Amino acid sequence: MSKVLSGLKPTNLWENFEALCGIPHPSKQEGKIRDYVVSFGKKLGLETIVDEVGNVIIRKPATPGMENRKGVILQAHLDMVPQKNNDTVHDFEKDPILPRIDGEWVKATGTTLGADDGIGVAAGMAILQSTDIPHGPVEVFCTIDEETGMTGAFGLKGGLLKGDILLNLDSEEEGILYIGCAGGTNANVTFHYTNQAVPSGMKAFVIEVKGLKGGHSGVDIPLGRGNSNKLLLRFLYLSAKKHGLRLANIDGGSLRNAIPRESKAVVLIPSDKVECFLDCVKKFESDIQHELISVEPGLTFYAQPTNMPDGVFDLTSQCNMINALYALPNGVMRMSNDMKDLVETSTNLAIVKSGNGKVEVQCLLRSSVDSAKDDLENMMAALFELAGADANFSGKYPGWKPNVNSPILNEMKEIYTKKFGKAPVIGAIHAGLECGLMGGVYPNWDMISFGPTIVHPHSPDERVSIDSVQKFWDFLVDTLKNIPVK
Repeated sequence: MSKVLSGLKPTNLWENFEALCGIPHPSKQEGKIRDYVVSFGKKLGLETIVDEVGNVIIRKPATPGMENRKGVILQAHLDMVPQKNNDTVHDFEKDPILPRIDGEWVKATGTTLGADDGIGVAAGMAILQSTDIPHGPVEVFCTIDEETGMTGAFGLKGGLLKGDILLNLDSEEEGILYIGCAGGTNANVTFHYTNQAVPSGMKAFVIEVKGLKGGHSGVDIPLGRGNSNKLLLRFLYLSAKKHGLRLANIDGGSLRNAIPRESKAVVLIPSDKVECFLDCVKKFESDIQHELISVEPGLTFYAQPTNMPDGVFDLTSQCNMINALYALPNGVMRMSNDMKDLVETSTNLAIVKSGNGKVEVQCLLRSSVDSAKDDLENMMAALFELAGADANFSGKYPGWKPNVNSPILNEMKEIYTKKFGKAPVIGAIHAGLECGLMGGVYPNWDMISFGPTIVHPHSPDERVSIDSVQKFWDFLVDTLKNIPVK
């Protein structure tokens, strides 16, 4: 793979990142990238450990004269979100990510870039290989499967890591020091249906929502972008009432933590209502384009004839499923009362897929207030109970409660202000950082999360600001130089 990023600064960080791009590493498929990072640590002659769940820990001793400093853990995650444009041919388990420079940004070619969190991993690697950066004892800690289950953080055992300060390198806006995050819960729902014979006198169509931006279901949820599943269900509800639409198949979204960008359904329409149906398709497209023009300029909605399916949902199950998912809460539920412009509670209807007599639905609920998350969970459970669906909630992880009196926070605020001539913003993020889970295992840790500016993570529009990576690196280096004594 050609080295298109080798001319960027800081050199080691960008070269490491480009090397990581060349290794397929979607969530739950981190074996190759883990082997690469382990080999990297061992080649440097550093103590390198893989724990029982698959996380990697690489220890580097303090540089001369810094032995009395508190130990620092540089933490990032190995996996990336695999999303691509519909017209891009890419196998995330086999093909490399192809980064490119576009003005002031680095992007990928038709796919997610993996700057979330490849830049964090690459920065940790650059610290490990450095010979001219003073620092106390350092541990680079790379977790697995952060994006789909936080498996690495859930599996972390006490006593493995020796440091006192955790610097989480997985935030996405340079100049902000994060001291808190939302917790989350996975909603897993199953509707059962009977596959019935196709009624006579029907025409088959595939209807599809496309061209949405998608994005991170936490960070991007307040942007008001369209959710392709909700838009499709809105039309299915209307057309079932008006045209006698019968549903044969539905397929929307692909990742629990991404706002769905594309959804489609195979439907049957009575022959005498086809003309009215097609007129309604055009009107619906016009309506939702008008509603979302400022946030979804590429949105399209269309219907086209397709082959006749083998069967359709029984009418009762179709009605229950469409009604429940159309009524399901989605998006921002409540803003924080304590922090300006911070989402407190949200939910994302991420995946809806039918087959073999079942419709499988997945949502991700987020909140920085545990009781609010529990209330949203109960609300959804009540709705699905009324609709006759099976619902369970799993993978619950805690939020990270802010500590405004954190010693490392005060130190980093002073360092940033001196270096860049302005104070950093102190904030919390509506996303699931691993800090909440890991802090429960190591309650003594003083924790901060920061990073470069990454726009539209979890979507093919993901890009990272080149200038912000340099600032992020310089700030990290100065922080390591000024870690307090034990």
